[in-house]
Amino acid sequence: MAKTGKKQNNLKRRKLVEQYAEKRKALKATANDLSKPTEERFAARLKLAELPRNSAKVRIRNRCEITGRPRGYYRKLKMCRNMLRELASQGRIPGIVKSSW
Repeated sequence: MAKTGKKQNNLKRRKLVEQYAEKRKALKATANDLSKPTEERFAARLKLAELPRNSAKVRIRNRCEITGRPRGYYRKLKMCRNMLRELASQGRIPGIVKSSW
């Protein structure tokens, strides 16, 4: 089980990313547009740097919804491999059956 603080920090990051998504997208478009003057592009880069670091999508860490474990994460199911195995063995995940041979 991950510390609750780690889970909460990740949730805060997700909210910040959502909040600043449009502004960040507009500033990046301006900064990367070669048809605009250099000063304007540089100013956009400076404004982009002033935004909170946690508002960048790259800072979000995929964590298991149940335990908060950061490793062995399945994106489709939003859970770690341990929980997937446990819940599949119990028959709680539809479509997944315990294999035997």
